[in-house]
Amino acid sequence: MYIFAIVNPNTMKTGTIFSVEEFAIHDGPGIRTTIFLKGCPLRCAWCHNPEGISPQPQYMIKKGVKSICGYQITVEELVTMIEKNRSIYTLNRGGVTLTGGEPLFQPDFVIELLRQLPDIHTAIETSGYANTHIFNEVTSLADLILFDIKHTDPEMHRKYTGVDNAIILENLALLCNSGRDFIIRIPLIPGVNDTRENMSAILEKIKDARNLIRVEILRYHRTAGAKYAMIGETYHPPFDTGKAPQIYNVFEENNIKNLIV
Repeated sequence: MYIFAIVNPNTMKTGTIFSVEEFAIHDGPGIRTTIFLKGCPLRCAWCHNPEGISPQPQYMIKKGVKSICGYQITVEELVTMIEKNRSIYTLNRGGVTLTGGEPLFQPDFVIELLRQLPDIHTAIETSGYANTHIFNEVTSLADLILFDIKHTDPEMHRKYTGVDNAIILENLALLCNSGRDFIIRIPLIPGVNDTRENMSAILEKIKDARNLIRVEILRYHRTAGAKYAMIGETYHPPFDTGKAPQIYNVFEENNIKNLIV
């Protein structure tokens, strides 16, 4: 059984975000504006943006200063903000990236936003955990999908992210056959998913995709837990944070373009 966010249709043009990063260069081609949306159905044990998990604004204390993390914004307000950098996107072949949290947790807001940006390059970073009709509609509107895949084994995925991965793998298969450009991102967590077996299983699911641009292997950062205290939580990941993850680059072995970060 899959459980997803229910969005009030009366507020479909209003979303909740917690950060806007201008002049970003790591979330798609060119210079971009990266928008972080609040709310995520996953509870990844290594999450480095814990302030993006709750869909609601919350208090955050940074350097002794208490402030509200997260605010509502309309599609129209966000489009106006994005349009200010249009000349930069044009000169650098950049655009806008929606991340989080999980952008598909606020589907009506994201779909309406993408419809308002038809001539600006758009990218979505997603876990793929969404109803297939939502996933299909969003991916049909975005120019690039950054698909984060953690583990192919359902029990391991549930243990470390809190949710089953059946719908994620289903959406990944749809993406591979969609003709839509995409990048696979794998957060490499020591003792969790850094096995040849898991990497090979991911390879099998994506190796025949025509529009796969590359695979990005993202090594675990020991600073991932730095923000938890800021929102009044503790960080106790169930894996050895001091251990370096193993890197089995089966993608390079199979002539798939890849990047290790």
